[in-house]
Amino acid sequence: MDRRPGVSVRLKLTLSYAGFLMIAGVLLLGAVWVFLLRYVPDRAMLKNPDDRPDGVFPIRSVLLDVFAPRAAAVLVFLLFFGLLGGWILAGRMLAPLTRIADATRTATKGSLSHRIRLPGRKDEFRELADAFDAMLARLEAHVAEQQRFAANASHELRTPLAVSKALLDVARADPDQDPGEVIDRLHAVNTRAIDLTEALLLLSHADQRSFTRERVDLSLLAEEAIETLLPLAEKRGVTFETSGDITPTLGSHALLLQLTTNLVHNAIVHNLPEQGTVWVDTGARPDTVVLTVENTGEKLTPQQASTLTERFQRGTERVHTDHAGVGLGLAIVKTITHAHDGTLTLTPRPDGGIRIAVELPAATPGAT
Repeated sequence: MDRRPGVSVRLKLTLSYAGFLMIAGVLLLGAVWVFLLRYVPDRAMLKNPDDRPDGVFPIRSVLLDVFAPRAAAVLVFLLFFGLLGGWILAGRMLAPLTRIADATRTATKGSLSHRIRLPGRKDEFRELADAFDAMLARLEAHVAEQQRFAANASHELRTPLAVSKALLDVARADPDQDPGEVIDRLHAVNTRAIDLTEALLLLSHADQRSFTRERVDLSLLAEEAIETLLPLAEKRGVTFETSGDITPTLGSHALLLQLTTNLVHNAIVHNLPEQGTVWVDTGARPDTVVLTVENTGEKLTPQQASTLTERFQRGTERVHTDHAGVGLGLAIVKTITHAHDGTLTLTPRPDGGIRIAVELPAATPGAT
Protein backbone atom coordinates (compact mmCIF):
# COMPACT_ATOMS: atom_id res chain seq x y z
CA MET A 1 0.00 0.00 0.00
CA ASP A 2 1.48 3.34 -1.09
CA ARG A 3 1.36 6.14 1.49
CA ARG A 4 2.46 9.74 1.36
CA PRO A 5 5.55 10.49 3.46
CA GLY A 6 4.80 11.92 6.87
CA VAL A 7 6.49 13.06 10.04
CA SER A 8 8.55 10.35 11.72
CA VAL A 9 7.50 8.94 15.07
CA ARG A 10 10.84 10.01 16.53
CA LEU A 11 10.21 13.65 15.59
CA LYS A 12 6.65 13.45 16.94
CA LEU A 13 7.93 12.11 20.27
CA THR A 14 10.66 14.78 20.35
CA LEU A 15 8.15 17.58 19.83
CA SER A 16 5.89 16.00 22.44
CA TYR A 17 8.71 15.85 25.02
CA ALA A 18 9.72 19.46 24.30
CA GLY A 19 6.12 20.64 24.35
CA PHE A 20 5.37 19.03 27.70
CA LEU A 21 8.60 20.46 29.11
CA MET A 22 7.65 23.95 27.91
CA ILE A 23 4.17 23.61 29.38
CA ALA A 24 5.68 22.51 32.70
CA GLY A 25 8.02 25.53 32.64
CA VAL A 26 5.20 27.96 31.88
CA LEU A 27 3.09 26.45 34.65
CA LEU A 28 5.98 26.78 37.07
CA LEU A 29 6.49 30.44 36.19
CA GLY A 30 2.76 30.99 36.45
CA ALA A 31 2.79 29.46 39.91
CA VAL A 32 5.59 31.84 40.93
CA TRP A 33 3.47 34.77 39.77
CA VAL A 34 0.25 33.55 41.39
CA PHE A 35 1.69 32.54 44.74
CA LEU A 36 4.55 35.03 45.11
CA LEU A 37 4.73 38.11 42.93
CA ARG A 38 1.10 39.12 43.29
CA TYR A 39 1.66 39.73 46.99
CA VAL A 40 4.45 42.23 46.28
CA PRO A 41 3.10 45.80 46.34
CA ASP A 42 3.04 47.66 43.06
CA ARG A 43 4.11 51.03 44.54
CA ALA A 44 6.70 52.21 47.02
CA MET A 45 5.75 52.08 50.66
CA LEU A 46 6.84 54.37 53.48
CA LYS A 47 8.48 52.66 56.38
CA ASN A 48 9.68 53.71 59.79
CA PRO A 49 13.47 53.99 59.85
CA ASP A 50 13.46 52.71 63.40
CA ASP A 51 11.99 49.36 62.25
CA ARG A 52 14.74 48.40 59.77
CA PRO A 53 17.81 50.56 59.68
CA ASP A 54 19.03 49.26 56.28
CA GLY A 55 17.77 47.48 53.08
CA VAL A 56 15.51 48.33 50.16
CA PHE A 57 11.86 47.30 49.94
CA PRO A 58 11.20 45.97 46.37
CA ILE A 59 8.09 46.73 44.31
CA ARG A 60 6.31 44.57 41.69
CA SER A 61 7.46 46.49 38.60
CA VAL A 62 11.10 46.21 39.60
CA LEU A 63 10.80 42.48 40.22
CA LEU A 64 9.06 41.98 36.88
CA ASP A 65 11.80 43.87 35.05
CA VAL A 66 14.38 41.58 36.64
CA PHE A 67 12.37 38.35 36.50
CA ALA A 68 10.89 38.47 32.96
CA PRO A 69 14.15 38.35 30.93
CA ARG A 70 15.50 35.55 33.03
CA ALA A 71 12.24 33.62 32.78
CA ALA A 72 12.36 33.98 28.99
CA ALA A 73 15.95 32.73 28.99
CA VAL A 74 14.90 29.74 31.08
CA LEU A 75 12.08 28.93 28.64
CA VAL A 76 14.47 29.10 25.69
CA PHE A 77 16.85 26.77 27.50
CA LEU A 78 13.99 24.38 28.30
CA LEU A 79 12.95 24.37 24.64
CA PHE A 80 16.47 23.57 23.44
CA PHE A 81 16.98 21.00 26.21
CA GLY A 82 13.59 19.40 25.48
CA LEU A 83 14.30 19.11 21.75
CA LEU A 84 17.79 17.68 22.20
CA GLY A 85 16.92 15.39 25.11
CA GLY A 86 13.65 14.32 23.48
CA TRP A 87 15.44 13.43 20.23
CA ILE A 88 17.99 11.29 22.08
CA LEU A 89 15.43 9.61 24.34
CA ALA A 90 13.05 8.94 21.44
CA GLY A 91 15.88 7.36 19.48
CA ARG A 92 16.76 5.06 22.36
CA MET A 93 13.13 4.16 22.96
CA LEU A 94 12.41 3.42 19.30
CA ALA A 95 15.60 1.44 18.63
CA PRO A 96 13.80 -1.92 19.21
CA LEU A 97 11.18 -0.95 16.63
CA THR A 98 13.95 -0.44 14.09
CA ARG A 99 15.15 -4.00 14.66
CA ILE A 100 11.61 -5.32 14.38
CA ALA A 101 11.06 -3.37 11.14
CA ASP A 102 14.33 -4.72 9.71
CA ALA A 103 13.29 -8.27 10.61
CA THR A 104 9.90 -7.71 8.99
CA ARG A 105 11.49 -6.52 5.76
CA THR A 106 13.79 -9.54 5.81
CA ALA A 107 10.81 -11.86 6.27
CA THR A 108 8.92 -10.25 3.38
CA LYS A 109 11.84 -11.15 1.12
CA GLY A 110 11.30 -14.83 1.94
CA SER A 111 13.89 -15.34 4.68
CA LEU A 112 11.95 -16.80 7.61
CA SER A 113 14.98 -18.08 9.53
CA HIS A 114 15.88 -14.61 10.84
CA ARG A 115 15.01 -13.88 14.49
CA ILE A 116 15.01 -10.58 16.39
CA ARG A 117 16.02 -12.00 19.80
CA LEU A 118 15.67 -8.60 21.47
CA PRO A 119 17.74 -8.52 24.69
CA GLY A 120 16.67 -6.96 27.97
CA ARG A 121 13.93 -7.44 30.50
CA LYS A 122 10.30 -7.96 29.58
CA ASP A 123 8.38 -4.92 28.38
CA GLU A 124 6.01 -4.02 25.54
CA PHE A 125 8.76 -3.99 22.90
CA ARG A 126 10.21 -7.31 24.09
CA GLU A 127 6.74 -8.88 24.08
CA LEU A 128 6.22 -7.65 20.51
CA ALA A 129 9.62 -8.97 19.43
CA ASP A 130 9.06 -12.34 21.12
CA ALA A 131 5.61 -12.65 19.53
CA PHE A 132 7.12 -11.81 16.13
CA ASP A 133 9.86 -14.41 16.61
CA ALA A 134 7.26 -17.02 17.55
CA MET A 135 5.20 -16.10 14.49
CA LEU A 136 8.27 -16.45 12.25
CA ALA A 137 9.04 -19.84 13.79
CA ARG A 138 5.49 -21.06 13.14
CA LEU A 139 5.55 -19.70 9.60
CA GLU A 140 8.91 -21.32 8.89
CA ALA A 141 7.68 -24.66 10.20
CA HIS A 142 4.43 -24.34 8.26
CA VAL A 143 6.21 -23.47 5.02
CA ALA A 144 8.64 -26.36 5.49
CA GLU A 145 5.73 -28.71 6.15
CA GLN A 146 3.90 -27.47 3.07
CA GLN A 147 7.01 -27.95 0.95
CA ARG A 148 7.43 -31.50 2.22
CA PHE A 149 3.74 -32.11 1.68
CA ALA A 150 3.88 -30.77 -1.89
CA ALA A 151 6.90 -32.95 -2.65
CA ASN A 152 5.30 -36.05 -1.13
CA ALA A 153 1.95 -35.39 -2.81
CA SER A 154 3.66 -34.96 -6.16
CA HIS A 155 5.49 -38.24 -5.64
CA GLU A 156 2.36 -40.08 -4.53
CA LEU A 157 0.30 -38.74 -7.43
CA ARG A 158 3.05 -39.43 -9.94
CA THR A 159 3.23 -43.10 -8.97
CA PRO A 160 -0.30 -44.14 -10.11
CA LEU A 161 0.05 -42.04 -13.24
CA ALA A 162 3.37 -43.70 -14.10
CA VAL A 163 1.89 -47.14 -13.46
CA SER A 164 -1.10 -46.34 -15.67
CA LYS A 165 1.19 -45.17 -18.45
CA ALA A 166 3.29 -48.32 -18.15
CA LEU A 167 0.20 -50.55 -18.33
CA LEU A 168 -1.07 -48.72 -21.39
CA ASP A 169 2.34 -48.96 -23.07
CA VAL A 170 2.46 -52.70 -22.40
CA ALA A 171 -1.09 -53.14 -23.74
CA ARG A 172 -0.20 -51.20 -26.88
CA ALA A 173 2.99 -53.20 -27.45
CA ASP A 174 1.25 -56.55 -26.91
CA PRO A 175 -2.19 -56.54 -28.58
CA ASP A 176 -2.68 -60.20 -27.68
CA GLN A 177 -2.58 -59.55 -23.94
CA ASP A 178 -5.79 -60.14 -21.99
CA PRO A 179 -7.51 -56.71 -21.78
CA GLY A 180 -9.44 -57.74 -18.69
CA GLU A 181 -6.26 -58.00 -16.63
CA VAL A 182 -5.09 -54.59 -17.81
CA ILE A 183 -8.48 -53.05 -17.03
CA ASP A 184 -8.50 -54.52 -13.52
CA ARG A 185 -5.04 -53.19 -12.79
CA LEU A 186 -5.90 -49.78 -14.24
CA HIS A 187 -9.05 -49.72 -12.12
CA ALA A 188 -7.05 -50.42 -8.95
CA VAL A 189 -4.50 -47.75 -9.79
CA ASN A 190 -7.20 -45.22 -10.64
CA THR A 191 -9.06 -45.98 -7.41
CA ARG A 192 -5.91 -45.31 -5.42
CA ALA A 193 -5.38 -41.99 -7.22
CA ILE A 194 -8.98 -40.98 -6.48
CA ASP A 195 -8.61 -41.91 -2.81
CA LEU A 196 -5.44 -39.82 -2.56
CA THR A 197 -7.08 -36.82 -4.23
CA GLU A 198 -10.10 -37.02 -1.94
CA ALA A 199 -7.81 -37.22 1.10
CA LEU A 200 -5.93 -34.13 -0.06
CA LEU A 201 -9.20 -32.24 -0.54
CA LEU A 202 -10.34 -33.31 2.93
CA LEU A 203 -7.09 -32.04 4.43
CA SER A 204 -7.51 -28.70 2.70
CA HIS A 205 -11.12 -28.43 3.88
CA ALA A 206 -10.17 -29.17 7.49
CA ASP A 207 -7.20 -26.77 7.42
CA GLN A 208 -9.44 -23.88 6.37
CA ARG A 209 -11.99 -24.62 9.13
CA SER A 210 -14.71 -23.83 6.61
CA PHE A 211 -17.36 -26.00 8.20
CA THR A 212 -20.51 -25.53 10.22
CA ARG A 213 -20.39 -26.63 13.85
CA GLU A 214 -23.18 -28.72 15.27
CA ARG A 215 -23.73 -30.92 18.31
CA VAL A 216 -22.07 -34.32 17.75
CA ASP A 217 -21.82 -37.36 20.02
CA LEU A 218 -18.47 -39.09 19.63
CA SER A 219 -19.82 -42.34 21.08
CA LEU A 220 -22.36 -42.60 18.26
CA LEU A 221 -19.67 -41.85 15.69
CA ALA A 222 -17.51 -44.60 17.16
CA GLU A 223 -20.38 -47.09 16.86
CA GLU A 224 -20.95 -46.07 13.25
CA ALA A 225 -17.27 -46.42 12.37
CA ILE A 226 -17.04 -49.85 14.00
CA GLU A 227 -20.16 -51.04 12.18
CA THR A 228 -18.76 -49.81 8.86
CA LEU A 229 -15.35 -51.43 9.34
CA LEU A 230 -16.56 -54.65 10.98
CA PRO A 231 -16.22 -56.73 7.76
CA LEU A 232 -12.59 -55.61 7.39
CA ALA A 233 -11.91 -56.47 11.04
CA GLU A 234 -13.45 -59.93 10.65
CA LYS A 235 -11.41 -60.52 7.51
CA ARG A 236 -8.19 -59.70 9.35
CA GLY A 237 -9.14 -61.56 12.55
CA VAL A 238 -9.45 -58.43 14.70
CA THR A 239 -11.98 -58.17 17.53
CA PHE A 240 -13.46 -55.02 19.04
CA GLU A 241 -13.92 -54.09 22.70
CA THR A 242 -15.95 -50.93 23.22
CA SER A 243 -16.95 -48.92 26.26
CA GLY A 244 -17.68 -45.35 27.20
CA ASP A 245 -20.20 -42.64 27.90
CA ILE A 246 -22.12 -40.07 25.92
CA THR A 247 -19.55 -37.54 24.73
CA PRO A 248 -21.17 -34.45 23.16
CA THR A 249 -19.01 -31.90 21.38
CA LEU A 250 -19.45 -29.17 18.78
CA GLY A 251 -18.03 -29.67 15.31
CA SER A 252 -18.53 -31.01 11.82
CA HIS A 253 -20.33 -34.34 11.83
CA ALA A 254 -18.69 -35.38 8.55
CA LEU A 255 -15.17 -34.46 9.63
CA LEU A 256 -15.46 -36.03 13.07
CA LEU A 257 -16.88 -39.20 11.50
CA GLN A 258 -13.88 -39.22 9.16
CA LEU A 259 -11.58 -38.78 12.16
CA THR A 260 -13.19 -41.68 14.03
CA THR A 261 -13.21 -43.91 10.95
CA ASN A 262 -9.54 -43.20 10.25
CA LEU A 263 -8.58 -44.08 13.84
CA VAL A 264 -10.51 -47.35 13.80
CA HIS A 265 -9.26 -48.23 10.30
CA ASN A 266 -5.67 -47.52 11.34
CA ALA A 267 -6.08 -49.71 14.43
CA ILE A 268 -7.38 -52.60 12.30
CA VAL A 269 -4.81 -52.42 9.52
CA HIS A 270 -1.74 -51.93 11.72
CA ASN A 271 -2.45 -54.82 14.06
CA LEU A 272 -1.27 -58.34 14.68
CA PRO A 273 -1.51 -60.77 11.72
CA GLU A 274 -4.15 -62.71 13.61
CA GLN A 275 -6.11 -62.51 16.87
CA GLY A 276 -5.60 -58.77 17.17
CA THR A 277 -7.71 -56.52 19.37
CA VAL A 278 -8.96 -52.95 19.09
CA TRP A 279 -10.24 -51.04 22.12
CA VAL A 280 -12.52 -48.06 21.53
CA ASP A 281 -13.53 -45.92 24.50
CA THR A 282 -15.28 -42.57 24.91
CA GLY A 283 -15.23 -40.56 28.11
CA ALA A 284 -16.56 -37.23 29.37
CA ARG A 285 -14.60 -34.83 31.58
CA PRO A 286 -15.75 -31.54 33.13
CA ASP A 287 -14.77 -29.42 30.10
CA THR A 288 -13.67 -31.93 27.46
CA VAL A 289 -14.62 -35.23 25.85
CA VAL A 290 -12.11 -37.93 24.92
CA LEU A 291 -12.13 -40.59 22.23
CA THR A 292 -9.51 -43.29 22.78
CA VAL A 293 -8.55 -46.02 20.29
CA GLU A 294 -5.98 -48.68 21.23
CA ASN A 295 -4.75 -51.69 19.32
CA THR A 296 -2.36 -54.57 19.57
CA GLY A 297 0.53 -54.74 17.14
CA GLU A 298 4.25 -54.23 16.76
CA LYS A 299 6.16 -52.47 19.50
CA LEU A 300 6.84 -48.81 18.75
CA THR A 301 9.25 -46.34 20.26
CA PRO A 302 8.08 -42.86 21.30
CA GLN A 303 10.10 -41.45 18.40
CA GLN A 304 8.30 -43.70 15.90
CA ALA A 305 4.93 -42.82 17.40
CA SER A 306 5.63 -39.08 17.07
CA THR A 307 6.14 -39.43 13.30
CA LEU A 308 2.93 -41.32 12.58
CA THR A 309 0.90 -38.11 12.17
CA GLU A 310 3.23 -36.84 9.47
CA ARG A 311 1.73 -36.91 6.03
CA PHE A 312 2.41 -39.97 3.86
CA GLN A 313 3.68 -42.02 6.81
CA ARG A 314 2.45 -45.61 7.03
CA GLY A 315 3.48 -47.13 10.32
CA THR A 316 7.02 -48.40 10.62
CA GLU A 317 7.38 -48.98 6.88
CA ARG A 318 6.01 -47.32 3.79
CA VAL A 319 4.28 -50.36 2.39
CA HIS A 320 1.31 -50.64 0.08
CA THR A 321 -1.34 -53.22 0.86
CA ASP A 322 -4.97 -53.56 -0.05
CA HIS A 323 -6.02 -51.50 2.95
CA ALA A 324 -2.88 -49.50 3.76
CA GLY A 325 -4.47 -46.26 2.63
CA VAL A 326 -2.55 -43.37 1.13
CA GLY A 327 -0.48 -42.40 4.17
CA LEU A 328 -2.76 -39.54 5.22
CA GLY A 329 -5.00 -41.27 7.76
CA LEU A 330 -3.46 -39.97 10.98
CA ALA A 331 -2.44 -36.71 9.29
CA ILE A 332 -6.13 -36.13 8.59
CA VAL A 333 -6.94 -37.04 12.20
CA LYS A 334 -4.39 -34.49 13.43
CA THR A 335 -5.70 -31.75 11.12
CA ILE A 336 -9.35 -32.36 12.05
CA THR A 337 -8.46 -32.42 15.76
CA HIS A 338 -6.66 -29.08 15.56
CA ALA A 339 -9.49 -27.61 13.46
CA HIS A 340 -11.83 -28.46 16.36
CA ASP A 341 -9.47 -26.91 18.95
CA GLY A 342 -8.57 -30.32 20.35
CA THR A 343 -5.42 -32.22 21.21
CA LEU A 344 -4.11 -35.49 19.78
CA THR A 345 -1.92 -37.80 21.88
CA LEU A 346 -0.10 -40.91 20.63
CA THR A 347 1.36 -43.26 23.24
CA PRO A 348 3.04 -46.61 22.46
CA ARG A 349 1.66 -49.56 24.44
CA PRO A 350 4.24 -51.58 26.40
CA ASP A 351 2.97 -54.85 24.91
CA GLY A 352 2.88 -53.52 21.37
CA GLY A 353 0.52 -51.34 19.41
CA ILE A 354 -0.44 -47.78 20.15
CA ARG A 355 -2.93 -45.75 22.14
CA ILE A 356 -4.38 -42.70 20.39
CA ALA A 357 -6.48 -40.21 22.34
CA VAL A 358 -8.42 -37.30 20.84
CA GLU A 359 -9.56 -34.68 23.36
CA LEU A 360 -12.10 -32.11 22.21
CA PRO A 361 -13.99 -29.31 24.00
CA ALA A 362 -17.24 -30.55 25.47
CA ALA A 363 -20.52 -29.09 24.24
CA THR A 364 -22.27 -26.96 26.82
CA PRO A 365 -25.84 -27.90 27.71
CA GLY A 366 -28.26 -26.43 25.20
CA ALA A 367 -25.59 -25.82 22.55
CA THR A 368 -26.64 -26.51 18.99
